[in-house]
Amino acid sequence: MSSVTQEQRILNVAKELFTQRGFSNVAMRDICRAARVTPPTIYYYFKNKEALFDAVVRETISMSEFIKRLDTECAKAESDDSKIHAFAKTYLNYFPKNLINVGLYVRDSTKLDSVGRNTLSGEFTRIQSILTGIIRKGIAAGSFRNTEARMAADCLLGMMHRFIFQQIHFQRNYDTAETSTYLADFFLRAMKP
Repeated sequence: MSSVTQEQRILNVAKELFTQRGFSNVAMRDICRAARVTPPTIYYYFKNKEALFDAVVRETISMSEFIKRLDTECAKAESDDSKIHAFAKTYLNYFPKNLINVGLYVRDSTKLDSVGRNTLSGEFTRIQSILTGIIRKGIAAGSFRNTEARMAADCLLGMMHRFIFQQIHFQRNYDTAETSTYLADFFLRAMKP
């Protein structure tokens, strides 16, 4: 068995256990048992449990594919209004809900762990930049009223997050097509010059 395979198996097992139980409720012996390795094998790849957790978080919390899809779908749209609709539709349909799992963000207390918080925050900043760019271009073209583009982006993202997080945390379902159209139209009415 190659060392890459062993390291990835350890990461996969740790991800599953940390996601299910959280950092504090997983012992290294649990990971050893599930990955079918000995403690020295884990310590060969990872300095300690904290380093293993950090590696799991960094590997798991990535929105790169989602962000790429947002970029692609918005680029296909021709008008400023259709770009907003494409953004809302793609965001609500493909948001990676599996990343919003408390087990990957809480380490020793109820405070969010800095590695998970910083990683996720960076990904959300990338997403906000896409939407802010669309809004700035719309303002420059005269399609949207002159306003603070970043604040406008935060407003639309906040409205969409309400639906996403209610679905994640409270299993409240919504029709994504209807919701994305409503939110985009609502936002666009507020943005008209």
